Amino acid sequence: MKKTIDFLLENSLFLIFGAIAALIWANINLESYEHFLHLNLLDNHWVGQPGEHGRHISLHFLVNDILMALFFGIAGKEVWEATLPGGPLNNPKQAAAPLIATLGGMAGPALVYTLGALAIGQMSTLSNGWAVPTATDIAFSYLVARMIFGAGHPAIPFLLLLAIADDALGLIIIAVFYPQGPVELQWMLLPLLGMAISYGFKRIKLHSFWPYLIIGGGLSWIGFHWANLHPALGLLPIIPMMPHAHTDPGLFDWHKLERHDTLSDFEHWWKNPVEIILGLFGLLNAGVAVSAVGAATWLVLSALLLGKPMGIFIMGWLAGKLGFALPEGMTKGDLLVLGCAAGIGFTVAIFVASVAFPTGAIQDAAKIGALGSFAAAILTYIAAKLTGVVKVAAKGDEAEAGH
Repeated sequence: MKKTIDFLLENSLFLIFGAIAALIWANINLESYEHFLHLNLLDNHWVGQPGEHGRHISLHFLVNDILMALFFGIAGKEVWEATLPGGPLNNPKQAAAPLIATLGGMAGPALVYTLGALAIGQMSTLSNGWAVPTATDIAFSYLVARMIFGAGHPAIPFLLLLAIADDALGLIIIAVFYPQGPVELQWMLLPLLGMAISYGFKRIKLHSFWPYLIIGGGLSWIGFHWANLHPALGLLPIIPMMPHAHTDPGLFDWHKLERHDTLSDFEHWWKNPVEIILGLFGLLNAGVAVSAVGAATWLVLSALLLGKPMGIFIMGWLAGKLGFALPEGMTKGDLLVLGCAAGIGFTVAIFVASVAFPTGAIQDAAKIGALGSFAAAILTYIAAKLTGVVKVAAKGDEAEAGH
């Protein structure tokens, strides 16, 4: 049983099962599913805007606005650590090609989506969804890429760096382009206060992550919420304030969990609970009726399956022309295959769809496009066969070579 649970956690299968359950439920009885989403858990004045009498905390609000802050916190940790000595963002020359390719991986799908919306004459109703297909789901893209390339292929760290940079830009996009109302910047003093208190904890060598999370993170979350910025981003300012190691052995190297600094303890404690949270996120956000398929579906899908790989390929090729070579052992064909794997949007794409469009048919249609991006796995396999990708085992294993 423990091995089974570990397998489910390590491969983000709770998220997939949650999404599948939501799809089945919504297409059998949409009314009961929507009632479940808006189930009132409690009334709390802290989550209302200042001057209001409070608001209901629904199950949907609990997961999307509160618990998902932990998911983005762990993503933010990886971005932060990647800038430390030894991290892939610490060496500008090493990071240049993946970062330039990242820009293509965001601009390409945004351009395909926008041009498509213009072509069908629905720019006024669909334009706000331009950022939905810019997302790359790190977990699933990584799983597909490992199956195609093997763990030892240089395309794997390239993809991880691209995906984490994509996440960093995605967080900025959510904060800047998708406020939940008129931005009230004065409330951003609360995240600054949370940072100052957390820095004080760090100065007195407070090791436990709980005070940083509850006090610093709580103040920051309230500030984001009251400022009408998405509160799921509320933990991000506190992440750099936690005591942490001064080097980074690599992106998503789980040997880092053997470290016992505060930031590593935070990730170690929350890594598996966050997988359960993602399962709930899938259950509460992927429940859309198949009949909701519409223009937004095809725009998101074409942007992820075509715009994403072409954007990554073109900008990766341009990076080479500018003197920033691809990693040794990685070809332009590998770059195209990697771009196909990055076309799996899923988690963050669904999240962006939920903030880009008000609840309704367009949001549901965009979510179906995000769910359909799993077809990128099939495209990745076909592209790998056509380009002759050579599978490479991890160091220490026998090389797996084949076409």
